[in-house]
Parts: sequence; structure tokens; C-alpha cells
Amino acid sequence: MDIYVWLIILMTACVLLLEFVKLFMDRPIQLEKRNEIDVGKSMTIGSREVQEDQAETLETDTGMMAVLADGAGQAYGGRIASRIAVDTCVDIFKDYNAFNNPQYYFRKAYHCANKEILKALGDERRGSASAGCVLIREGFLYYALVGNVKICVYREGTLVPVSTGHTVAVLAEQKFQEGTISREDALALLENQRLYNYLGQDGFRDIEYFDAPVRLKQGDIVVLMSDGIYELLGFKEIETILEQASDCQRKAFDIIELVNQNPSETKDNASILLLGIGNGAEA
Repeated sequence: MDIYVWLIILMTACVLLLEFVKLFMDRPIQLEKRNEIDVGKSMTIGSREVQEDQAETLETDTGMMAVLADGAGQAYGGRIASRIAVDTCVDIFKDYNAFNNPQYYFRKAYHCANKEILKALGDERRGSASAGCVLIREGFLYYALVGNVKICVYREGTLVPVSTGHTVAVLAEQKFQEGTISREDALALLENQRLYNYLGQDGFRDIEYFDAPVRLKQGDIVVLMSDGIYELLGFKEIETILEQASDCQRKAFDIIELVNQNPSETKDNASILLLGIGNGAEA
């Protein structure tokens, strides 16, 4: 074969090789398998006239975000407040890489939500919201809380709360441990579940953050639930459903069905988010 033909073939091969290398280098390299997270979500209006709970999840290339808000207020004020809280957490998560600094993300999301609720509902303060928000990435759980939404991790048959909350009872216990109130005063307040901190107030500033991210294991379920569930059902009832061999959506439905079947005549809105940790979250 003529030498010029060989040169043309060689040059063509080099060009194709360079294009292949360029294509490969331009593609993002997947360094590790993303967590597999099984999501379940369910809610009931209870005996209330308005569903004031709102919940959303969002998964991106950086990780998973989930938020649950429990509204309270006059007319539709609570629903508006909880919707604003959820939308704000979602929108900021989309626009900002929250995992660069999770505490900054939570602080920005909650303070923006508080500002937007005050703006939307005006000076009458017709609505407020509790909100729990979690981030999950590479097997680690980051969380922040305002109000009384409860954040837990279900592991090996036990549902363990990781958040405390902002009720008067919790504040009384903290003040007693600090020595700033008497034992008698603390005991008198321990049954008071009224909130002292929530979204939708001028004095808002306290956010309950994680001290350190929680290391998740395969098989764990991260649970976010409103007080309409945990004040009506015992943890044992919830654990019985969580240990069943079904996906998180089925478990969420079954927990809400327990709420609906409860004979109590005064049922609050009840909502639950379940995030089941699969492959990629090994300890």
C-alpha cells in the first residue's frame, strides 16, 4: 500500500483518538455510587378543616433534601406559612450547594422563610409554621429544626429522636439543667407543649442544628413527622410498621392509616416523610 495512504489512515486514527479522549475528559467522572434513598410521604387532614402541613423532597447530583412544615394560624394562615417554609427550603437548595456549608444553608433558608411569612401575612400574624429539614449525602445526615416537627432515625427496630424541639416543656427542662429555674417551676411546665419558637415571628432567631452529622447505615430510615402523629401514636406503634418488609411509601400510608383509625375525636393534621437508606450508606 502506498505510504501516503498509510499516512492518511494514521492521521485519521489520531484525530479519532483525540476526539475520543476529549469526549471522555469532558464527561463528569462518577467516583462513587450515589446513595439509594427510598422515599415515602403521606398525610391526613385529621378532624381539622384545613390541611396546614406541607412536605417536599428533592434529590440532585449533590444529595437529598427533605423538609416538613406544620402550619398553625387563622383561616388559611397556617397553610400559607408552611407552604412558604417548604418552598423556601426547596428553592435555596436548588440555587446553592448546601453541602458546602449545611449550617449556612439551614440558617439562610429558615431566616428567609421567616421573613417571607411575615411579608405575606402582614402585621396581623395570622399564621406560623414549625419546620424540620434534613440533608443526606454519602451516608451522612444533617438536620435543622424550628418548632416541634420531630426528626428521628429508625435503626434495627428502634426509633431514636435526633431533634429536641422548641416547646415550653423542652425549654423548662433546659433551664432547670442550667440552674436558672427551680425544680418545682420546671415540673409545672413539663406538660406544656406550646411553642416558644417558630417561623413567622419578629423575634425568631433560634435554630436547632445537628452537633455533628449522623452517620447512617444501610437499612436506616430517617423519619420526619408532625405532632399530629407522635402525640397520637406511641413510638412502639410506629416501630411496628417501620420494621415491616415493605417500601417506605407503603410504611408511610400504613402509619397515616393508624392515625385515621384512632378513636380520638380531635385529630390534628398528621404528616410523615420516610427516607430509607439503601446501598451506598454503609458504615
